[in-house]
Amino acid sequence: MKFDRLLILASEWPCFDLATLVQLAGEKRSTVLVQLSRWMRQKRVLPLRRGLYTLGAVYRRHPLRPALLANRLHAPSYLSFHWALGYHALIPEGVLLYTSATTRAPRTVRNALGSFRYRHLKRPFFFGYEPVELDGERVLVATPEKALLDFWHLERGEWTIERMAAMRFQGFEGVSMSRLEEYAQRFRSPRLRRALEAWRAFVRAEAQGTREL
Repeated sequence: MKFDRLLILASEWPCFDLATLVQLAGEKRSTVLVQLSRWMRQKRVLPLRRGLYTLGAVYRRHPLRPALLANRLHAPSYLSFHWALGYHALIPEGVLLYTSATTRAPRTVRNALGSFRYRHLKRPFFFGYEPVELDGERVLVATPEKALLDFWHLERGEWTIERMAAMRFQGFEGVSMSRLEEYAQRFRSPRLRRALEAWRAFVRAEAQGTREL
């Protein structure tokens, strides 16, 4: 397969996998792999993870957004934890590491577009996400309430008012207490129930300006 043929096949895709390329090219897998290796050395193709690639930026007709890539590198997954907390302005700073929840094994992927961390959630806890529009792409992101619960759930230790303050949580108006309570019940976790009560007290104290550290 010549590179011009690859451009015809893949230039409309933000990324492509080896199996699909082999099928469309009608060539042996080993032959396609050799060609991909050569194009990667020439920076015409960029590896994203084992078996997943994208064209070099100058050859792509559509930009590849890291947030969209986060959903595809290790599916099923949705953006959550620190990244989603930053996206929803629940913490004061944006987060460069793309953190996601997945029902698969945890892993970290690093490539030319960024660093992507995947943390395992049991299947019953894999909920509370929705598609949002980011740079013209639909990306799966945890709701503000689920981002908080995912974070509290997988970060070890007790969540006290003092720990909430140390995280510098903010943007309380964007969090629905009724949804937060509903989601917390689905975890059936006494520790998360205590975290929820600490959150409620923290938000109340912040609103009244009465929190003492």
